Amino acid sequence: MDRINKNLRYSTGVFIIIIAIISIIFHFPIHITDALTLEMVKKFGLKISIWRILFEPVLGVLLFFNRSLYALTEQQYLLVWIITIFIFYSIFIIITIKDRQTKRKFIITQLVNLPIVIGLWFTGFVIMLFIPLPNNTIVNKTTDSILVTTHSHTKYSHDGLISQEGLWKWHKRNGFDAFFITDHNNHDRTLDLVKAQRNNKFPIEPLVICGEEFSGSNHLSLLGLKRKFDTSGYEDSTVIDSVRANGGAVIVNHWFDGEKMSLDYFREIGVDGFEIENTATDKTYNRDVYQKIKNYCGDNGLIMNGGLDFHGYGNVCTVWNAFKIPDWRDLDPKSKEEAILHIIRTRDQSKLKVLLYIDRPYYDNKYLLLSPLFTVFSYFRTLNLYQLISWTFWAFVFALVKTDISRKVELKNQLSAERLIPVIGIISALFLLSLGIYYYSEIEDIAGFSEVYAEYSTLLFYVGLIFLFYSGLVSYFKILRRKTT
Repeated sequence: MDRINKNLRYSTGVFIIIIAIISIIFHFPIHITDALTLEMVKKFGLKISIWRILFEPVLGVLLFFNRSLYALTEQQYLLVWIITIFIFYSIFIIITIKDRQTKRKFIITQLVNLPIVIGLWFTGFVIMLFIPLPNNTIVNKTTDSILVTTHSHTKYSHDGLISQEGLWKWHKRNGFDAFFITDHNNHDRTLDLVKAQRNNKFPIEPLVICGEEFSGSNHLSLLGLKRKFDTSGYEDSTVIDSVRANGGAVIVNHWFDGEKMSLDYFREIGVDGFEIENTATDKTYNRDVYQKIKNYCGDNGLIMNGGLDFHGYGNVCTVWNAFKIPDWRDLDPKSKEEAILHIIRTRDQSKLKVLLYIDRPYYDNKYLLLSPLFTVFSYFRTLNLYQLISWTFWAFVFALVKTDISRKVELKNQLSAERLIPVIGIISALFLLSLGIYYYSEIEDIAGFSEVYAEYSTLLFYVGLIFLFYSGLVSYFKILRRKTT
């Protein structure tokens, strides 16, 4: 027993030394880059939440995987790695076990636990995807630039999963001064929200500005809408003419996602520019297409911006538009909106920087099977001293607790992995069920707008129910039934 505990302390020390070496010798400083020049922007820094630092081994890893360039695909490969490691670990233990009866029992236990392990991966994926974690936020050190989102969605989009109030709070938390709500093919509810803010129903910062994502031949952001009008069924040129006649601006969203019409087509019908980055689609990372858009906009006097394209789930904040507007704080809401729109309409790129959050070297999608290993290594490279201290603290807490438990036979049996795994499965299943029920409660309010509440509530409810039944059954046979026999 003492030998096992000694090995545990030794392994913990080695682990801390390894991550310290990675974070110091191979350190990769997280920074903000200008997406058009690819140069580091020194006047914008980053603030790390104290909650993230306190619980770095959990929150830090989840957030880093969330920011992966191909996050959804890479999560699937992460599951492949988890299953592979689980299988190889099981084989290794089976080989070391000499007693046939014990070996048979271990094999059955591992086969029973495998579905729970997959369920725990799914729970972690849901937390990463749907729960607003305390991610790093930008710090604006300039005196004449403000941060703006030109592309975001609420639950009044067919694929949105956040309330208007929630979206406002999210932008405030992420350091924005203003943001456009661009719900799909409607803007009635957004105009109501804008009116409420202008009437001091809630704080004026960050400023809400009305927009709409028009689904024509391509998705277009109609920015600065002042009145309610229906865009369904109209041609691109008609909608653009209407927006421009009322002082608005038009940006082509994620053109690289399909390239349905030519760049010339959109220039000719009067758009103001194109998204050069969009963090909601991995197609933005095709650098050949990026260069094509950049060259075209430069040659034709069109403006480029970054599309956060936030829907209330998925990506954390990794792109900002920095508009150069001196004396922003002294302007009234109408003047603030007009100042932003003026820069877009006049296509003055000198007054608009696209800022990107960079926390790892660029990589393409050729070897995504290896991406979980790359992501873990890249994560440890970014750790600062406080995060390293957090890892050290929790690693030694884990080692001390495990050592203490191992010395108490009865407690060790009660808290064995064989018992804990299904219990954690039950807790995870209850979380999935609760989230599914919450989404279901929102369906009536967004009837006719969003479809994802119904889809996700159904998925989470039934997955959670099956997971709960299975984990509960395993817990019954491994814990409750053994107590009665």
